[in-house]
Amino acid sequence: MNEYINLTLENIDEEHICCAIGDKKHQAGVDSKKEWIKSKLKDGHIFRKLNARGKIFIEYEPIETAWIPISGKNYEYIYCLWVAGSFKGKGIGKELIEYAINDSKEKGKSGICTLVSKKKKPFIGEKKFFEHYGFKVVDSIADYELLALQFEDGETPKFNDNARTMKIDNQDFTIYYSNECPYVEYEVNELTEYAKENNIKINFIKIDSLEKAKNAPCIFNNWANFYKGKFISNTILNANSFKKLID
Repeated sequence: MNEYINLTLENIDEEHICCAIGDKKHQAGVDSKKEWIKSKLKDGHIFRKLNARGKIFIEYEPIETAWIPISGKNYEYIYCLWVAGSFKGKGIGKELIEYAINDSKEKGKSGICTLVSKKKKPFIGEKKFFEHYGFKVVDSIADYELLALQFEDGETPKFNDNARTMKIDNQDFTIYYSNECPYVEYEVNELTEYAKENNIKINFIKIDSLEKAKNAPCIFNNWANFYKGKFISNTILNANSFKKLID
């Protein structure tokens, strides 16, 4: 029987948050992520992980307070479901998603939803996995799709109109990011230094409030890259990957 832990204000300081375990360069990002979770627990944020040392967790909360440019009523939104390495193929993903579905039903929710893509992209869930549990496409923007599992008939969630543009006025390389991912903070600092050393203009726009998240000009999921005014990817960049991208 697998043992799971839900993070709370009482245990979060002692528990790891799965990503960037033991990597000292990302410790500041882990600390920022923990503070972010603490601020979201009052909204009904759930971070549930296997009681083991690895990347095995699911994270979700009510769509009304979720930091994603999606609107809906009485739905839960899944930020991330990750089962990595040797833990794959052991039914853990099944247990995590079924917990979230049952938890949402017990709370009287109308459904649960998540972001996927037509083609596999980093930091976004596997479409086929969710479809296996009855999730269906309810909205889309370019290669990105919103999947929802409805518990009852009614209006389904949808992307906000501002997210559909996938464009900004600024022509410089621009990155939208938040502390929702522990890997982000280190890469922002690295890119900031790289830009200074190479006299390159990179704009960093931090999503640090629900209002900013709901009004993001793209699908936004922790990190979004814009170049020459257009959204180009949600890949978290370091100095080397940035150099390859613009060369």
